[in-house]
Order: sequence, then structure tokens, then C-alpha cells
Amino acid sequence: MNSFKDRVAIVTGASRGIGLGIAKTLVERGAKVCLTARKPEALEEAVSSLGGPDVAMFVAGKADDTDHQDETVAKTIETFGRLDYLVNNTGINPVYGPALDIDPAAAAKILGVNVLAPLGWTKRARDAWMGEHGGAVVNVASVAGLGASPGIGMYGVSKAALIRLTVELGAELGPKIRVNAVAPAVVKTKFATALYEGREEEVASAYPMKRLGVPSDIAGAVAFLLSDDAGWITGQTVVLDGGVTLGGGL
Repeated sequence: MNSFKDRVAIVTGASRGIGLGIAKTLVERGAKVCLTARKPEALEEAVSSLGGPDVAMFVAGKADDTDHQDETVAKTIETFGRLDYLVNNTGINPVYGPALDIDPAAAAKILGVNVLAPLGWTKRARDAWMGEHGGAVVNVASVAGLGASPGIGMYGVSKAALIRLTVELGAELGPKIRVNAVAPAVVKTKFATALYEGREEEVASAYPMKRLGVPSDIAGAVAFLLSDDAGWITGQTVVLDGGVTLGGGL
């Protein structure tokens, strides 16, 4: 349980849901974490829930803001002395409907937050610490990036791009930095509520495991990919879906 002792991670989008679940697992295994999200009040509460400033800190800001990225990386290293892990968890899907009908500005925002921001965070982590000392990155993608995803098509396009970016960065950054991804199906979080609220049993019936995911399902896999146990894995995407894609569905 101390596999991350003396290690330090940044987890974006970590005030709740999957991001907070990942941070919790890392802290439980000995790491110190810096959480990011937009709302400082929620981040302050999250830090407290993890055990306070001895093990966690936060920097509030927008994930696609390059100044926020710079500040977070600098403050993490200043506070905890190093930066071993980066989890690019922040994702947005502000619109629903056919991809062709999405306002171009909304489409650009989705791609900016879900694809270009992880690229920016990874570059800053490399330049500030990992390029010299080594490290590991995990991108939180989605099964929506593996096939057609009606109603959330542009989100799916962005997650497909993130999966492809994971491959490229895995090839570029080895051997010192490993880059992998996870692709969850529906996880019971506030972000995904519209996909199952009021019909959870019906949605879950399509899953061979007969339930939707919970944040800890994702956190365990992310922790493995960050750990030394995954030391020969890079550029890969692990599908975490309760079996729902086994029959070709998403």
C-alpha cells in the first residue's frame, strides 16, 4: 500500500468524481497530490477529505489556461519538491446533439480542453521535472472515443484524439516518461448524470457486469498504470467498461 511513498502527482479535474477518486487512491498508497479544478471552495473541501496540507494541495483554474498550467506545476514542485505523475482527467461536454450541428466555437472548446490541455500539461510536466527525472502520465479518455457516440459525437471525437495523442506521446517521451490512457464507459458521477439518471437499471442491463462504474473502478487502473508495476507499458489505452463494448456497443 506504500507503492507511491515519496511520489508526487498532479490530478486535473479533481474536486469530485473520477479525479477525486484517483487522488484518494494515490494518497492511500503514499503519494502527495496537487488537485486542480475551477472552483476553489470545492477544491478546499477535497483537500480536507484527503487528509489536509500534509498530503494534498490545490491550485484553482481552468485546465486549458496555460498560465494556470505553469502555476500549478511550479507550485507543486515548490511545495512537495518533485513531480512524478500527471493525471489528465479534466474533460468537458457542454453540448449534446449531432456533431454537424455543434457551434464551431463549442467544438473548438471541447477539443481545447479535452485534447490540447492534456498536451500542454504533459509538456510542462516534462520540462519542469519528468524530462530529467522520469515519470508517468495517464490520460482519462472514454469509450466514446472508440466508436460512434450519438448525441455526444464531438466529445467522442475529442476522446479519440486523446487516445491517439497518448500513442504519439508514448512513442516520443520514452524511455524516461511513460504515457498511457484509460477509457471508461459510464461512471456514476455528476458529469455523467444525464447518461443514466432515472434509468440506471436500464442502462446497466446492457453491461455484462450489470452495473455502472464508480470512481474507484477507474482509480485502481490509473494507479496501476502510474506504478512501477506498469514499467514496461506505454502508449496504451485500457478500456474500463464493465464489458459493455464486448458486443460492439458503447
